[in-house]
Amino acid sequence: MPTVEDVSAEVLAAAKEIYAKGLVEGTAGNVSGRVDADRIILTPSSVPYLDMTEDDLVMVDLTGNVLSGDRSPTSEMPLHLEVYRSYSEVGGVVHCHARHASMFAVAHKPIPAGIDEFVIYVGGDVPCAAYEPSGSDQLAVEIAKHLADRSAALMANHGLLCLGKNATDALHAAAVVEHNASIMWGALALGGVVALPEGAATDFKNIYDFVRGETWVQEWA
Repeated sequence: MPTVEDVSAEVLAAAKEIYAKGLVEGTAGNVSGRVDADRIILTPSSVPYLDMTEDDLVMVDLTGNVLSGDRSPTSEMPLHLEVYRSYSEVGGVVHCHARHASMFAVAHKPIPAGIDEFVIYVGGDVPCAAYEPSGSDQLAVEIAKHLADRSAALMANHGLLCLGKNATDALHAAAVVEHNASIMWGALALGGVVALPEGAATDFKNIYDFVRGETWVQEWA
């Protein structure tokens, strides 16, 4: 079982990395990590990433009650908590505004899984959920329902949500999605994305399903 200190360090590192990688600007985006079955550590609202420390992080339970921390949790807390309530194997969530992924989100288009290893890491095409207002319970429910069999979903007219075994894993998924989105954007400009052969897509999806089903399982699940 990870300790509070372990998860706090991981969440802070992931938060600083999404800024360093250009996946967010300003104080946009947010990161969380699960400590156990009922405790989640979240980044705070409106604190610059360069200035953020572990003391700024907020611990809440799955209903949103603040357990520790002096700051307000991210306004997208409902989004994170709905994912954790829906999928017990998930240990980390990253929400960002990656440039190319957000282009697909604004266009209400899924990001095609045109590269075989992308399916292994993410599970397939990245769907675009229906629009719901930022920070709302409706958005949380709408996004979570798209994540049962993949690690990423687009938030229409908004950005990208990724999940993983922990915050580091969720950050990796976000970076992979953005890299793939930039390639797919270029492929579309060249005339279109050629889909993977059905058999290959199925084989790689089976690998994703195995990894998520067997290696993400935590002691709290």
